[in-house]
Amino acid sequence: QVQVVESGGGWVQPGGSLRLSCAASGSISSIYFMGWYRQAPGKQRELVARISSAGTTNYARSVKGRFTISRDNAKKTVYLQMNSLLPEDTAVYYCNADLRTIATPRNDYWGQGTQVTVSS
Repeated sequence: QVQVVESGGGWVQPGGSLRLSCAASGSISSIYFMGWYRQAPGKQRELVARISSAGTTNYARSVKGRFTISRDNAKKTVYLQMNSLLPEDTAVYYCNADLRTIATPRNDYWGQGTQVTVSS
């Protein structure tokens, strides 16, 4: 059984910073991509950033230069450092892990989501 658990959301004023963390656990044999998605009220879930096991990253255009994704493979953990936050960054942020376990083939696993609110 795989668990994906996020932490680090909260409220911040515009221009502020937050750091999200996400750890995957269970009988994991390989993690390919880990990433962050977000969903604002009334909108579809969208990719924010993701990172491969080799460290290759890609970002949504709206966050490039403000957010940084990083990963600790040994800890099966991914981070999202969010700087210069804007009100439009307000959303529920979901962690995604693209992995396979010792018993199941490659699949996507999602965390429960963490709320990020940017307002004055």
